[in-house]
Amino acid sequence: MTVDRDPAGGSRTEPNVVARALWLAGGFVSVGLGGLGIVVPGLPTTVFFIVAAWCFSHGSPRFERWVLGLPKIGPLVQDYRDGLGMPRRAKVIAVTMVWTAISLSSFVLRDRIGWVAVVVALGLVGTSVILWWVPTREKVLAARAAVRPSTVESPDPVSDDITR
Repeated sequence: MTVDRDPAGGSRTEPNVVARALWLAGGFVSVGLGGLGIVVPGLPTTVFFIVAAWCFSHGSPRFERWVLGLPKIGPLVQDYRDGLGMPRRAKVIAVTMVWTAISLSSFVLRDRIGWVAVVVALGLVGTSVILWWVPTREKVLAARAAVRPSTVESPDPVSDDITR
């Protein structure tokens, strides 16, 4: 760690070292929450790994590569970065898990109607985000294929124009 002398006589830590430490901390907290999301129903997993990769991209390229190299999570994070969003099947599973968790939470909190309302409202927000904000991978790929010009050229463009 580099320490600079402050003109007032004190010392201060270089900002990039502190920033890097904060990015790393954010990345590791996100990895921890994502790992917890694997076993806790209703707690998202991929979102936390996306955040972890983003934090690591600022603080440690090595850990960013580690997240992107994870067998099940890495491809999903890369798809998100490429603008592909989530596969349709993953969206169905995510919404199903969210509403399963909401149902269980509502049952447990059935005597506290205010908390049930908060849980249901947050579930509606989460469902809306998954369905309307996060792109569906299949739709994005179909749209990209439709926009992409044909790479096969006619051998004789003049005669092709005449036959049209």
